[in-house]
Amino acid sequence: MPIDILPLILALVLGYLAGSIPFGLILTQAAGLGDIRKIGSGNIGATNVLRTGNRPVAAATLVLDALKAAIPVLVARYFWGEEAAMLAAVGAFLGHCFPVWLGFKGGKGVAVMIGSLLSLAWPVGLIFCAVWLLIAYTRKISSLAALTAAATAPIFAYVVVGSTGLTLTVLGLALLLFFQHRENIGRLMSGTESTIGGDKKAG
Repeated sequence: MPIDILPLILALVLGYLAGSIPFGLILTQAAGLGDIRKIGSGNIGATNVLRTGNRPVAAATLVLDALKAAIPVLVARYFWGEEAAMLAAVGAFLGHCFPVWLGFKGGKGVAVMIGSLLSLAWPVGLIFCAVWLLIAYTRKISSLAALTAAATAPIFAYVVVGSTGLTLTVLGLALLLFFQHRENIGRLMSGTESTIGGDKKAG
């Protein structure tokens, strides 16, 4: 039976458009905190928003960035099925990291990956959050926590759910997250990465 490509394309586009909404930029400007792209690492994610010192705005950015992935995934699943839902997750991640409205310079994708995983397979999403919290608490390095959670997520997707399609989708998201954290990886290797609550190096 031939695959209907149109719903898959629509799911990918829906995910991208939702994911490209720059909540970090919108909220910081609305709160009078200036242009988040000129602060810290210059990206629009919650971690960089936290560098403004406004925790409520950072928390709101985290939640909204997760929702902008979860909602298109749930919509795509409802109308077009599971394969479309996975493509919507990929689209949301690409939209967040490479938003056309901001010259393809966005965030690093941690919150978007959380929202995607919670909506695709909530046990895997909860495990991702648990791994992030464990590493963040013990090592005090946000990027290391994100990278560790992302690296283990495909394994848990395969073990817990057993779906090849989901596992490959999560692997793709993890690889994108690693790509977005390539500068952080360099600093981790050199021992110069900033710590949570420590200095304000670009992260």
